[in-house]
Amino acid sequence: MLNRAILESVHNSRRRDFLKAAASFCVLPLIGQQTHGALKRTIFQNDPFQLGIASGDPSADGFVLWTRLAPDPLNGGGMSAEDVAVGWEIGTDEGMSNIVRSGRTVASSSLAHSVHVELEGLQPDRWYFYRFHAGDAVSPVGRTRTAPLPQARIDRLRFSFVSCQHFETGYYNAYRHMLDDDLDLIIHLGDYIYESGVTKRDDPVRRHNSAEIQSLDDYRNRHALYRGDPDLQAAHARHPWLVTWDDHEFDNNYASDISEQSHVDTESFLKRRACAYQAYYEHMPLRRSSIPQGPHLQLYRSVPWGLLAEFDVLDTRQYRTDQPCGDKRTQPCDGIYADSATLLGDKQEQWLKQQLQNSHATWNVLAQQVMMARVDRDPTSGIVYSPDQWSGYDVGRRRLLQFFADAKIVNPVVLTGDIHNNWVNDLKVDFDDDAGNIVATEFVGTSISSGGNGSPTRSDTPGVLRDNPFVRFFNNERGYVRCQVTPDGWTSDYRTISTVLERESRCVTRSSWTVEPGTAGAQPV
Repeated sequence: MLNRAILESVHNSRRRDFLKAAASFCVLPLIGQQTHGALKRTIFQNDPFQLGIASGDPSADGFVLWTRLAPDPLNGGGMSAEDVAVGWEIGTDEGMSNIVRSGRTVASSSLAHSVHVELEGLQPDRWYFYRFHAGDAVSPVGRTRTAPLPQARIDRLRFSFVSCQHFETGYYNAYRHMLDDDLDLIIHLGDYIYESGVTKRDDPVRRHNSAEIQSLDDYRNRHALYRGDPDLQAAHARHPWLVTWDDHEFDNNYASDISEQSHVDTESFLKRRACAYQAYYEHMPLRRSSIPQGPHLQLYRSVPWGLLAEFDVLDTRQYRTDQPCGDKRTQPCDGIYADSATLLGDKQEQWLKQQLQNSHATWNVLAQQVMMARVDRDPTSGIVYSPDQWSGYDVGRRRLLQFFADAKIVNPVVLTGDIHNNWVNDLKVDFDDDAGNIVATEFVGTSISSGGNGSPTRSDTPGVLRDNPFVRFFNNERGYVRCQVTPDGWTSDYRTISTVLERESRCVTRSSWTVEPGTAGAQPV
């Protein structure tokens, strides 16, 4: 019988051969290319900008502008197979009376007529306005901004982070309330769409538009369904976004090339992943560096904000090893403590450590998906972990947290989504040592709509807080987290929504927490 090392070697060899071949699944054109040629002028019967406009990944001299031409968005977009010229304009005022940059690009049919314009050469640390033209149609005006210069000393950064917006379980009311906040940035930590089919429940708030999605057209139509939400569109148009995915943009609880369904073979799974990754790129304001190559898409990246903050945006899905004890909550098994278990993969982990070591920022921020704190979810006397989170990869987590301590990383803060609850966690190398040093703070945000309304507390709240003394706050409402960052401190406001079952709602600050520079761990305001 072959031992485990030989089996892994055979599997990895076959996987490398397949991944090499799979890169040809989707051959994509250059993105954001300028065109001065004469493409056909299109006359639209319906508004081609029904999916809105967006911007993202701000740098000190630019950002990415996004839109997708889709006069019939839920039925493949409604465009012909021809490429279309799209004009863009950058102005200094909302009325677009002072245009400072303009140009034309191509909405390629091979990318569902999406547009990604990667701007450079603009002024740092300032707001701009933008719009698109296609044929006889003009888009709404959006607002975006550049980041400060990398060595600039910044007094304040204000952003919100969000995740998990299941279309069927609630409206996106949080985004409407976010419009009243003076934000520089919105960070989305994953589950932008859900891949599942139409719910079997009799009382969904609204319904998905197909069975579970599999093909490229399926993924495009699902993104279009979500992108049609007016509150989501408004939030995209008002602020630049940083985005990363979790699992539902492709398939629930997947790990690299491994499905949660044991009967799914690797080849068909990666073909589906190629479709999901292409549709994700087509609908997000991402740079050329994230152009997908078959079932691969480079998503982890660093976004500096002057000397105040550096955002290291992570991908904990594409490179992870399989969940060691299955993907559901369970008692810990030996695989949790395996040296080979990884969420980030070796290359991304080394990249992250290098970024953190080289950073000169006051705050080093990890924008990532799944909870890092090792939380026991059994409110009785037992121990239950979620192996789909960092708790399933104990050695990798310890290694990263020990690196925070040994390398003396300045003010690390971890931002997390996924779990549909609000949490504030002290992060330690050894969570069993109540007196052990805190090396970082984790702020976990609840969902935009996934899970329905929720409630301020749950029946297991006392047990969770009792069994996990490093958990400072736990709440089960919907909403978002608003953060204000200065050289003198970090404040996170947990903003909760009264209902996601109706479009009208109230929003309150349920709890606020601060972190002082040089002192890991959050304190209530």
